[in-house]
Amino acid sequence: MSSPVVSAREAEVLALLGEHRSNAEIAARLTISVRTVESHVSSLLRKLDVPDRRALSRRAAERSRPAPALPVPLTTFVGRVRERAELAAAVREHRQVTMAGPGGVGKTRLALAVAADVADEFPDGVWFADLVPVTDPGRVGAAVAAAVGVGEQLGHDVEDAVLAALADRRALLVLDNCEQVRAGAAPFLERLLTACPRVRALVTSRARLLVPFERVYAVPPLSREGGDASEAATLFVERAAAVGWTPDPMVRDRIAALCDRLDGMALAIELAAARWPTLGLDGLTAGLDDQLRILTGGSRANDRHRSVRAVLDWSHDLLDPADRALLRRVAVFVAPFTPGDAAEVAGLDAAAVADGLGRLAEQSLLAATPSATGTRYRALETVRQYGTERLADAGELTDVRDRHLAWCSAVTSDRFDEVAPDLRAALAWAAGRPERRADAHRLALSLAGLTFERTLLGEAQQRFEQAAGLAPDDASGAAALRQAAAVAGCRRIGDDVFRLHRAAADAARRAGDTAAAGRDLAVAVTAAYRFSTSFTRLPSGDEASALLTEARDLAGDADAAVALAEAAVLADAFGALQGDTGLTARETVASAERAVALAGDPLAESAALDALSGALSWTGDAFAVADAARRRLDVLAAVPATPAGTHELIDALTVAAGTALGVGALAEARRHGRRLAGHPLLAEAGHHATSWLLVADAFAGDTGAVLAGAARFRDAWERSGRPRSLTLGATAASVAMVHGLRGDEDARTDWLAIVRRADTAPQHDLGYGAICDAVVLLHRGDAEAALDRVAPEPDEVWKWVCWVWLHWYVAVRAEAAVLAGHPDASARVASARATVAGNPVASAQVERAAALLDGDVPRLLAAARAFTAAGCPYQAARTLTLAGGEHAAAGQAAFAGLGVR
Repeated sequence: MSSPVVSAREAEVLALLGEHRSNAEIAARLTISVRTVESHVSSLLRKLDVPDRRALSRRAAERSRPAPALPVPLTTFVGRVRERAELAAAVREHRQVTMAGPGGVGKTRLALAVAADVADEFPDGVWFADLVPVTDPGRVGAAVAAAVGVGEQLGHDVEDAVLAALADRRALLVLDNCEQVRAGAAPFLERLLTACPRVRALVTSRARLLVPFERVYAVPPLSREGGDASEAATLFVERAAAVGWTPDPMVRDRIAALCDRLDGMALAIELAAARWPTLGLDGLTAGLDDQLRILTGGSRANDRHRSVRAVLDWSHDLLDPADRALLRRVAVFVAPFTPGDAAEVAGLDAAAVADGLGRLAEQSLLAATPSATGTRYRALETVRQYGTERLADAGELTDVRDRHLAWCSAVTSDRFDEVAPDLRAALAWAAGRPERRADAHRLALSLAGLTFERTLLGEAQQRFEQAAGLAPDDASGAAALRQAAAVAGCRRIGDDVFRLHRAAADAARRAGDTAAAGRDLAVAVTAAYRFSTSFTRLPSGDEASALLTEARDLAGDADAAVALAEAAVLADAFGALQGDTGLTARETVASAERAVALAGDPLAESAALDALSGALSWTGDAFAVADAARRRLDVLAAVPATPAGTHELIDALTVAAGTALGVGALAEARRHGRRLAGHPLLAEAGHHATSWLLVADAFAGDTGAVLAGAARFRDAWERSGRPRSLTLGATAASVAMVHGLRGDEDARTDWLAIVRRADTAPQHDLGYGAICDAVVLLHRGDAEAALDRVAPEPDEVWKWVCWVWLHWYVAVRAEAAVLAGHPDASARVASARATVAGNPVASAQVERAAALLDGDVPRLLAAARAFTAAGCPYQAARTLTLAGGEHAAAGQAAFAGLGVR
């Protein structure tokens, strides 16, 4: 049967569905009615034989096949017809194909050609990752993430983010130059191919990686047989012509013989061709002969790079001494460098360096890239390795490495993106030399700060931990470990926060600072209480109690006791919230207030206010809770964007958004939510970034904003491994509520399933979930079912409603009682009125319930105006509908404008 024909208009609708647009948004974009969009969607469901709208979105993504993300070579590809066909077949048949061969044989260009040949067979993408700049095996995953365009997810390593992003993709990853980081590339590929069954890898390396999925393909030299058909000779002729000197066809056989002496190595041939204009065939042949004789019988005789080294030796010896010195000294650069950079590191005159770099580029020993900010140079990896050997032979390696280290240490933040590979290489070199330990410590701290600024959180934590290991004393080590713990907090990896603060305590104890050691232990316990949802294994109550006892024992004098007091009291307050201390709600509030009073800095005060807001929630004073959250933001307003400050600010914004929602301050909740959604640290964590904004939008009744943001939330949540927390569950329940108001039961069911995976059942059954479900049931006119959903007294479900949801719960419960004709409806309205007094939204809902109970239309209209003033258009429209008569028509029109049925 032929495929069903999709019309041009249907194709447009399908493309917008792939962007997760709502019907209203599609209608606005295409200037058609919503009803017409619905008709097109129904037609597409039928023609494409898919079950629902989400499946249509996936089909749209499949139709928009991405172009291969491959570098575009600047020169034509010559020959390799047989190898291309064999490798393409191998890629189709095997999960991982490793192209093994010596440096300079042409593995990279061949891999790019093969990847382009098979690109159409990988609809989800073809990506190229060059590992040349990677000096740390642990950074292989980060390099792949950069190539694929995957950012780090909070709570997960960057490798986990790559695996999550590619889990369902049918894609090809080209991983180039693996030999220098085999220890990192092999385990990464094993994890990738195990977790991502539809991904394949094409790898280049000088040696096989010895991983389970590997199929090794030995890349041979260029073919040198067949005279005019010689691939090696063809490459030489083409490259010589490119520099302006096309060889006479009469000497083709002699060129083939020259290429045969070069063992068919692509790099050697290209370097030789670059010398053709100045040396000619005779000079090339004579020079090559001399260099090969020098290497014969030496220690390099069995080196697999023998022929490439011969050409490099020969090219090197044709240089004048000044250019030789420049070539070996710039070999320490990993990333492209400027003439000024080269002069500083090489220790040579700037004008002479600029002139020498130009000559080296002319001879293909450096690649030059002009840009708006000036020309940058880069040595190929083989040339870099060769230059480094020459540097050692000249006895200059340590001096030049020292200058490179000093240059890296002086790099400013604005240049980080250009020179990051050099910083990492310099740190790797200095870290292995005892005499450079202090420099390595400073550079590790600098690199940690620079990577944190760019939200490279995994590396920032790694560098702070590395700095701790390189620290000149235990006090400095403890300070670096605390920074690492703060970054781990930003990443939502609670286990690391706990581990690193305990390690900081050990270091502080060794340094003789018992007060700091005790404080670190108390902070570790506090983190377990404050950020419990970010832990995979929480410490038990006994373990937490033992650590606090140890912390207090470390306070051996009055000063130490004072220093410990704020952290210990704070931990006590949070412990009470978890039920670990036996304190009453009022005693817990008092404990938290003492922690606020004892706080010695803004971050400690913010943490104490967090405890206070939690303690106050147990008393039922929602306005005091919101006020404590606002005070946190005021305290943090002037705190610099350090890891610890950023971690505290993100948590404070999260709490402030939730508590503002709890008292009906919808505009404030949305303002805090937008700050979270726009925070650069959360750019790749859309589920955390948009969570409270989506909840506030949903309870305000802004269905368009919810539908637009829900796709980002869901995609980010799934990419990050579907974590669980109260906030994420509340967000999914709020989105489900909006779909319920729109009458889209399939979408509501889909999101309710997400709620079950994103949080614990009691939270949904007894807390926010009961409220969201009751709102939908009341909207549908099923007051009995709504009343059943919120049947328990608030005291019976206090744990699940006391923080954000108390006012919403009692208001919905009062209205359901009135509409269902419950005998205690009047009493419930009176009780709710006292509880929510001061909350503009909840108060309007309670007054609407009272007006419905009395049949008072003017009071209903006043409630509608109150909802509008409070920024709650859905409830305003619902109130008009309940008022009946001419008002009902206005309410229905308002519903239509909101996309509500």
